[in-house]
Amino acid sequence: MPRLSLVVPAYKVQGYLAECLDSILGQDYADFEVIAVDDCSPDASGAIFDEYAERDPRVHVIHLTENVGLGRARNTGLEKAQGDYVLFLDSDDTLTDGALKAIADRLDATGDPEILVYDYARGYWDGRIRPNQRADLLGTDGPDVFALADRPQLLELLQIVWNKAYRRDFIARHGLAFPPGYYEDAPWTFCSMISAERIALLDRVCVMYRQRREGGNILKTVSRKHFDVFDQYRRVFDYVGARPELARWQGPLFRKMTDHYLTVLERPDRLPQAARAEFFHRAAQDYRARLPKDFQRPAGGRGHKYALLERDAYAAMAGATAAVRLRKAVKTRTRTAINRSKRSAMGVFYQSQLKLPLDENLVLFSAYWSRSVSCNPAAIDAELARLAPHIRRVWAVRADAVDSVPKGVECVRVGSREYWAALARAKYLVNNVNFADAVVKREGQIHLQTHHGTPLKTMGLDQRKYPASTDMDFGKLLERCDRWDYSLSSNRFSTAVWERVYPCSYTSLESGYPRNDILVNATSEDVRQARAALGLADGTRAFLYMPTHREYQPGFTPALDLARLADDLGPDVTLLIRGHYFYGSSPHVAELRRSGRIVDVSGHTRVEELYLAADALITDYSSAMFDYAVLDRPIVVYAPDWDIYSAVRGTYFDLLQQAPGAVATTQTELIGLLESNEYEGLDAATRREAFRRRFCEFDDGRAAERVVRQVFLGEKTALPFIPFTERPHAPSPAQALAPAARA
Repeated sequence: MPRLSLVVPAYKVQGYLAECLDSILGQDYADFEVIAVDDCSPDASGAIFDEYAERDPRVHVIHLTENVGLGRARNTGLEKAQGDYVLFLDSDDTLTDGALKAIADRLDATGDPEILVYDYARGYWDGRIRPNQRADLLGTDGPDVFALADRPQLLELLQIVWNKAYRRDFIARHGLAFPPGYYEDAPWTFCSMISAERIALLDRVCVMYRQRREGGNILKTVSRKHFDVFDQYRRVFDYVGARPELARWQGPLFRKMTDHYLTVLERPDRLPQAARAEFFHRAAQDYRARLPKDFQRPAGGRGHKYALLERDAYAAMAGATAAVRLRKAVKTRTRTAINRSKRSAMGVFYQSQLKLPLDENLVLFSAYWSRSVSCNPAAIDAELARLAPHIRRVWAVRADAVDSVPKGVECVRVGSREYWAALARAKYLVNNVNFADAVVKREGQIHLQTHHGTPLKTMGLDQRKYPASTDMDFGKLLERCDRWDYSLSSNRFSTAVWERVYPCSYTSLESGYPRNDILVNATSEDVRQARAALGLADGTRAFLYMPTHREYQPGFTPALDLARLADDLGPDVTLLIRGHYFYGSSPHVAELRRSGRIVDVSGHTRVEELYLAADALITDYSSAMFDYAVLDRPIVVYAPDWDIYSAVRGTYFDLLQQAPGAVATTQTELIGLLESNEYEGLDAATRREAFRRRFCEFDDGRAAERVVRQVFLGEKTALPFIPFTERPHAPSPAQALAPAARA
């Protein structure tokens, strides 16, 4: 029997769940179990629970077959708990270091109280940490163990369950359970606290309460479900009414009830406008029915609101509230007008275009800061032409890249009047990065963020931990991300990262990457054409070398001696180099280029064609490995500076341990792998298979169609994925060049 049982329910928290579980399992106290409850979550939360359970026997997973809500999910976990004490932790929050040991020590020191109350702090997306405003109530002056009657001010703490450890036999003795509906913490918190005879305190922050920027708190959703609060307080007063010994708590609980009702009324993000009067009348009814004798209303404005409830004077309450909101609205409009006047980048023309109706059949594409027609946006463009030819497709392209736009592609030059008109009026904006800060998200406009790779290196808000890698303004970043309606993903790993590091209110589309469709669907002829376009002879092996950028380096420092590599591999190998210009002044490299042994493909706009042409990929930390893995061809990781890169930029997993193939950390090792063919051996293939299953899970060749049907055609049901084991992929060069393939 463990000392502590932690009940962790999860619903749509895949971006935060791993951090939550890591904070528990990484504690320096081990005598606990985790009851993980998957509340029929539609995202990867259940799978994440299962992955942790496979690694740690202390994690026990329950998968519910229907979504029952937070309260009943907690009840399910509670039924399975075996510990002396039960703790509840929301799955987007975390424990602080040493929290469980501090809790266990305090329980021992205070003789196993029925409830231990500990502190928490609020953690914000921008790194701010705000302490509990009533932390003063947790001071340990006075007896170590007491009843609530000795410290009734503890009722002023936030009505939450996850800042307490409850003795399991105490829960059973009083029949405590979570009710369904919103505000389920109120009956549990009040009924447990007033029933406990032995309460102890721990004046230590044990929980970091995540303040999700995108509004993850369901209580901040406009809905009639906020009427559930009336049932919750009925349960509280029924509990007290059935226990005469608790009668003294009628007055304090009446005050908590009234304050809670007023809070729901005062918050603009709770009740539908049409339901506010009904809610007020229900609150007034409860107020008058439960008003204790000799009750003293609080002084000041709060007391005035109590009086309005007692008189059921909704018109007076609504008038006072409207006046306050009007003053706030005037201030907001003034600030908005000032900010708009500063947006000179928009120009008068852009502002005039924003007043015109949206063009429902216009989409504006951009890729890589408008440098090319490529990547996921280009693949979506092509599929849109096939499935929805009535939609006009326009590309935003920088002035210095207009000449490279493929024939037949309509484009507008960035900064031109046509560009600003398209930004203002296009129904759809599609980009694999963000549009400029000056772009306004119009009502009815749909922004589709496609991204341009699976992240190995830290991204978004996670980069705050690695200041040497960026000087980004994270507030501005998230303002740009606020415009997204959809975020594409090719695997659950990416979805969880994007949702955490870009915490905005978009919908994740686990569609696969449209740009990778060709890697699944290409034919032998496509492979032969890709090689012919690069001048690759039939008898040559082509290795594609794609190193990534190091933000912390002021310039490019080559990690490979290409001339030596080409010489060691021999005349039957061609190196395709994509990235920086290598050794432009070297006569030997120039000679190798003239002979075709080294081909600079840095300017090639369709990287997918390079993938098709190459027999194998050599890379370091580039996201190219995730895409190339779709082909199920050999990948070699050349990581001479992994320790530096991972420390300075930060990474999401240890690439050397979870590589998609063979790994070399020196050029000598790399040459040895390539010369011995170990790079395509059984061990490398086994690694690649595991990597592909993890990171290519949605790339089934239909990603672009899936996106077009959901985003542009409004289809509600996504195309089913082809099972992983049944998916084809483009033939290898050896297969494509075989006589049978040519027949």
